[in-house]
Amino acid sequence: MFDIFSAATMLFLIMDPMGNLPIYMSILKSIDEKRRKWVILRELCIALFILLVFLFSGQALLDFLKVEQETVSIAGGIILFVIAIKMIFPKPGGIMNLPEGEEPLIVPLAVPMIAGPSTMAALILLANQQPDKMWHWSLALLIAWALSAAILLMSNTIHRLVTDKGLRAIERLMGMILIMIAIQMLLNGISAYMTHQFS
Repeated sequence: MFDIFSAATMLFLIMDPMGNLPIYMSILKSIDEKRRKWVILRELCIALFILLVFLFSGQALLDFLKVEQETVSIAGGIILFVIAIKMIFPKPGGIMNLPEGEEPLIVPLAVPMIAGPSTMAALILLANQQPDKMWHWSLALLIAWALSAAILLMSNTIHRLVTDKGLRAIERLMGMILIMIAIQMLLNGISAYMTHQFS
């Protein structure tokens, strides 16, 4: 159960729904409020499908490429570290501009906002480290996705309560936590590599 909770927490932090909230609101601002929730739910379901496919096929891809577990751990740690730095020091802008009233499909709300490269890398890492716990990782993914979905579907209410400054503060806090996870992942990968090389 602790593994599931830890994995779900990590995936939730990587998905960063609080950080994505202003982007979602900006992209969907020209769409009717009733239609907006349907669009968000549709994009979330597409993202979940993509991530589940990636979770169960990612290991086969690694085996085909002959990539070792240590490599995945080190690469995953580096990717998460870069994502966390961007969360703490976000660049202004970066929001896709769509024609007035046009609904986004898959890009950018499903991919890469939820099913991004960092989330995919984390799922590959989980599947690679303990392939016998795939249902644990599936449950962790569902928990993280459900929490992200709840936040994004309540975007208007949360934004009114927290305000832009509050959202930025929460995103930076989540970035700090993710940095710690990333460094631990990197250290685990280096330690495993050194043990493998000198044993």
